[in-house]
Amino acid sequence: MSRFAPVTDEELVRARSDSAFRQKLLSQNMEVLLAGLTKLRKTPAANGPGAHQIREGVELAVRLAELIQGSAKPFRGG
Repeated sequence: MSRFAPVTDEELVRARSDSAFRQKLLSQNMEVLLAGLTKLRKTPAANGPGAHQIREGVELAVRLAELIQGSAKPFRGG
């Protein structure tokens, strides 16, 4: 698996009109997020991020899962 690469404006435009691409993009980002959370969990507590940061990551993973499953509206920002 590769490191996180920010989504480009071009990818965002394509994702809005191409549901298969959007699904792939969300799935790839879910994989990266889960790998990051797994790495954080294995970090010793004294050197690690703490429960708050891990909880935020889990909340993001749940939100991504909802988007992948189609049960949530995409975030519009604001």
